[in-house]
Amino acid sequence: MSDRAGAAQNGRSRLIIGVLAASAMASSLQFTLTVPALPEFPSVLGITASDATWIIVITLLTGTIGTPVVSRMADIYGRRRMLLVSIGLLCVGSIIAAAGMTFTTVLIGRALQGFASAIVPIGISLIRSQVERKQANMGIALMSATVGLGSALGLPLSGVLLAWGGLPLIFWGSAVASALFFCAILVVVPEAPERLNRRFDVIGAILLAVWLTALLLVVSKGTEWGVRSAETILAAAVTLAVFGIWILFSLRSRHPLIDLRLATRPRMMRINLATFFAALGMFANHLLTVQEARAPISTGYGLGLPAITAGLVLLPFAITMVALSPVSGRALNQIGPRATLVGGALIMTAGFLFRVLAPHQLGTVVIGAVVIGAGTSFAFAAMPALVTEAAPLTEVASANGVNGLIRSLSGAICGAALAFLLGSFPDANVNGALSQQGLTTAFAVVAASCLLGALIAAAPIPRRYR
Repeated sequence: MSDRAGAAQNGRSRLIIGVLAASAMASSLQFTLTVPALPEFPSVLGITASDATWIIVITLLTGTIGTPVVSRMADIYGRRRMLLVSIGLLCVGSIIAAAGMTFTTVLIGRALQGFASAIVPIGISLIRSQVERKQANMGIALMSATVGLGSALGLPLSGVLLAWGGLPLIFWGSAVASALFFCAILVVVPEAPERLNRRFDVIGAILLAVWLTALLLVVSKGTEWGVRSAETILAAAVTLAVFGIWILFSLRSRHPLIDLRLATRPRMMRINLATFFAALGMFANHLLTVQEARAPISTGYGLGLPAITAGLVLLPFAITMVALSPVSGRALNQIGPRATLVGGALIMTAGFLFRVLAPHQLGTVVIGAVVIGAGTSFAFAAMPALVTEAAPLTEVASANGVNGLIRSLSGAICGAALAFLLGSFPDANVNGALSQQGLTTAFAVVAASCLLGALIAAAPIPRRYR
């Protein structure tokens, strides 16, 4: 290849990576944009505060279920095609929510927005297919970083959009951004040549949707319903029963939605287990940093910041992730993704231990968040790279979709754990705030989770089990 042709190819690869990474950031924004706006929905839509939580839960449900389903469809029907479907659903859902502004239309819109979570695993599989390996690792690192950037930016950006145009502007902004990215993908990103020559597992998808929905209802609504309530017990029973049926069906199916034999290979299982415990660190950092920033000074740890300013405290975390993405990419190429994941999880552990011991001041909160952001940059770059190495080329999208499902479950459980802590360690004087002991306990538990993720990733696998 001539120098001119090589330069043109490199430029094309960078453009593909840039468009896919920006699309990933737009998808991750959907999961945090509405969180600060949640108190506004009851008065605007005429609903109760309890009803308003469904606006968050419905997106979590469709995102968690849609990620493995749409990712598998991408391997069968075309990755670029299903990427366009995912971002198209994000655009349509945003328009429905913005134009209708009723509880029903907002729920429908938010449900469609959840399918955008499939953008990340499909985008990673497209990068792996279209870009030379070393450059692909740099692209995967950037894409992982922009996911963190989007989730962190959603909190302060939501406050700005609310101030400018109220709730509709949040959804119109998503509609415009997703429409632009749809056009960019259509023009810039080519279709991947790899296809799985098999039928789509409709029954497996239905069973997966049923048990995941029931599980997420237990996790997200169990505290509100009560552990011993009929709703929680019924949802838990459905989860266990349908999960068992799904496993038996998937093992007997010639073309299962999720290849459990691949997913349970020691190498892939190690990746997904390490992902669960390390991902808990990123989600906990978001939730606990905002809790620390918003809590009144009277709690003994709170900074007493308003909502918009509290969201900005996470901005250094996001900037650190993006700034270190080239370093993460080089680490993937030079020391390998496994060592990169171990190192990232250990840095996250150090960041949470620092927050256990450091005084509760704005400077130390930002320093702790930045250290955790550095670790997250390395860990989140390594996760999809490890999955991509371990999966057959024709199943890269679906394997990354399963890994994305693991991260979503980690985030859901993290949110439920925070609700549990709020009930177990409430501040004596401030309603809805953790006590100082509760915050310290949370940081210590998350540090242990990140350390466990590092140990799992570092554990050797005997050759006969690989």
